[in-house]
Amino acid sequence: MELEVMKQLAAALAIGLGAIGPGLGIGFIGRGAMEAIGRNPEASGKISTNMILAIAFTDAIAIFALVVALIIIFI
Repeated sequence: MELEVMKQLAAALAIGLGAIGPGLGIGFIGRGAMEAIGRNPEASGKISTNMILAIAFTDAIAIFALVVALIIIFI
């Protein structure tokens, strides 16, 4: 295989595998928050704030995977 094809394959694997974990993590965070709000609706403000913060941290991992994929492609 040529070097360019290998770079594209590596970048595709980096972002593909790097997005699976954060996708599942965000789903689990959302599910847990909805269950918690269902059990205690009065605490929805605190739960939502913590949920958004956790989603932001989890999404950062996918952004790092995207950066790695772009580095692989362009360097």
